[in-house]
Amino acid sequence: EVQLVESGGGLVQAGGSLRLSCATSGLFFDDYAIGWFRHAPGKKREPVACISTGQGTIYYSDSVKGRVIISSRGRGRTVQLSMNNLNSDDTAVYFCASRPFSFRRKISDICSGAGDEFDSWGRGTQVSVST
Repeated sequence: EVQLVESGGGLVQAGGSLRLSCATSGLFFDDYAIGWFRHAPGKKREPVACISTGQGTIYYSDSVKGRVIISSRGRGRTVQLSMNNLNSDDTAVYFCASRPFSFRRKISDICSGAGDEFDSWGRGTQVSVST
């Protein structure tokens, strides 16, 4: 059974930084897409960044590109999301999600939506940016 546990959220001042971590277990197959998504009140769930654990292919959403770095260690055992220059639009619950990944797919196609193709989800960690 795939299990994902997020950590690292909290309250941060605008312009500050946070590093979120997703601890995974039960990733049995050779390659997975691990994604970070966020869900703010009154808004739809949206992608932040994704990484394929086997190939290392990375996707960033336009809203965070240049401010976020996603990284993977231990072939997806730990997936981190480093965020810089945070603003109020970044306030949301951040979720880690996974799905088996095929080289026949593009990471952008998998990650660019709301995450409906992802099979397993963590419970989320709250990020609040104060101004």
